[in-house]
Amino acid sequence: MAEAPGEHLFSYGTLQDEKVQRAVFGKPVSGKPDAIVGYELVPVMISSQEAVAISGKAEHTTLVRAKGESAPIEGVVFHITASDLAAADRYESAEYHRIKVKLRSGVEAWVYVRV
Repeated sequence: MAEAPGEHLFSYGTLQDEKVQRAVFGKPVSGKPDAIVGYELVPVMISSQEAVAISGKAEHTTLVRAKGESAPIEGVVFHITASDLAAADRYESAEYHRIKVKLRSGVEAWVYVRV
């Protein structure tokens, strides 16, 4: 059976929290475990007060390209609509930008990385 049209979004952080999903997407979203390789997690202070209010945290993490060998970053890949992706763009603050990557599973997905 073919998968419905939409977008894949990989989350390694706050978008995995159902409370955050309800605030961002208006509903909980389910996903499958996956991982991204070739990146490292680093802390980032969030400038968007709305994002801080939704997540309850001023410090999040972001991805940067690994300079050498790195462990896979575990997370969840969601299959979402284009409007859900636009909502995620509004939630993610100026410290992030969205790129397309190939996950460990081979799925191509959007992910937010450091600007």
